[in-house]
Amino acid sequence: MRLALIANEASGGGVSPEVLARDLRRHGVEVTVHSIADRAAAERDDADRIVIAGGDGSVGLGADLAGRLGVPLAVIAAGTANDFARAHDLPTEREESIELAARGTRTRSLELGRLGGRPFVNVASAGLAPIAARHAQAHKQLLGPLAYLVGAARAGLTASPVRCAVHADGQPVYAGEAWQVIVSVSGAFGGGSSVDEADPGDGRLHVTVVPAGSRLGLVRRAAGMRRGDIADQPGVVDAEGAEMDLQLEDGAEVNLDGEVCGPGHITVQRAAFSLVVGL
Repeated sequence: MRLALIANEASGGGVSPEVLARDLRRHGVEVTVHSIADRAAAERDDADRIVIAGGDGSVGLGADLAGRLGVPLAVIAAGTANDFARAHDLPTEREESIELAARGTRTRSLELGRLGGRPFVNVASAGLAPIAARHAQAHKQLLGPLAYLVGAARAGLTASPVRCAVHADGQPVYAGEAWQVIVSVSGAFGGGSSVDEADPGDGRLHVTVVPAGSRLGLVRRAAGMRRGDIADQPGVVDAEGAEMDLQLEDGAEVNLDGEVCGPGHITVQRAAFSLVVGL
């Protein structure tokens, strides 16, 4: 079997592409190596499988490529939070991930979200999320996934709600101030938080809006996100759709699987790629 390994050396977990390639070859496979920036070159490899080594943002790019090529995607979780691996019960230990990437045969068909053409596999989140992500950045190397809790706590204490308007399939869902707007594919985010109602195989986006309120009330909202039942809390707005429009006040940003970008039109492609999930 021929594998195209795409590695993000800047990911939080630290990636050595040549070491990963060596360890994959020990399982009897052929391996070509590409950087995340040069991933398009993998299209010329005639590979049987794309292997992405990096964080959740890298997984989305790998999923997009694998789907276009019509080959499975295997993930070596090497980010800080690895929310995608957690959501799909993938191994996060290095040796187990390498074995699955090289020898796995069981796959699962999954959807892929896009914000203005940028692919994502977990969530697009506005409000406190991009602010928390920026605060967490300085602590990732020392604290690992706990950096997201530190970032969220700081954002909750200092940031203001965001003015937003959300539409699902052209119908208004919410307009006003919100602490958080979460548009979910897998629903996993923030190093252990989730929206359990999200189903990454149904071809539908799931939007959850946490309206503005007291900072004291944020503690209950945060607990709901960690448990996964935030959509069940009173006052939280919940909807589904094949397309979402997210409009934000000037200067507000979106956290797209750990990468900060601007808002826009969000779509989802059902059965966009196949993920290697078991031996």
